[in-house]
Formats: sequence, structure tokens, C-alpha cells
Amino acid sequence: MDDFPAKIADFLESIATRIRLLTVERVAGWARWTAVGVVLAILGLLMAIFTLVAVFRLVAELITVEGAYGLFGTVFVIIGIVLWSQRLAKAEEQEPVEQREL
Repeated sequence: MDDFPAKIADFLESIATRIRLLTVERVAGWARWTAVGVVLAILGLLMAIFTLVAVFRLVAELITVEGAYGLFGTVFVIIGIVLWSQRLAKAEEQEPVEQREL
């Protein structure tokens, strides 16, 4: 009976440690990976923007600046048209919601 309080204390400590491992450790891992993902997304976006600016300046050196604006504008309009047509195709695939009479 002398070691009964020590056994209870060890048992409670093991329960607390297990709960901490199941909750706090997991959340800390998720938070760490979320932060890494956000940083990588921002760096990727910056890399894409700087690459686009570099390509624009290269094209502007090969042709005139106005021609580069026209070329890039045309490319972006075509990309927009393609994306817009895909959006409309997805909307048509979905079944229309039945309208209820009030």
C-alpha cells in the first residue's frame, strides 16, 4: 500500500502524456506544415511573377514594347476564354435545381 500513491501518480502522468501526444503534438505538426506550405506558395507566386516580368522584358527587347503588350494581352485573353468555356461546360453538366412553386 505504500507505493499506491506513486502508482496513481505514474498512471495519471502516463495518461497526460498520451493525451498531449494525441492532441498538442499533432496540432503542432499541422501548424508547422501549414506554415511551410504558405511560405512555399508565396515563394512560388513570386517566382512566377518575376519569370513573367523577365519574359515580358525579353519579348519587349526582341519586338517593341507595344508589341509585347499586344502579344501578352492576346495570350491572356485566350487563356481567359478557355477557362471561361470550361466553367460553362461544368455548369451545364450539373443538374438544374428544381424550382418550387410558392
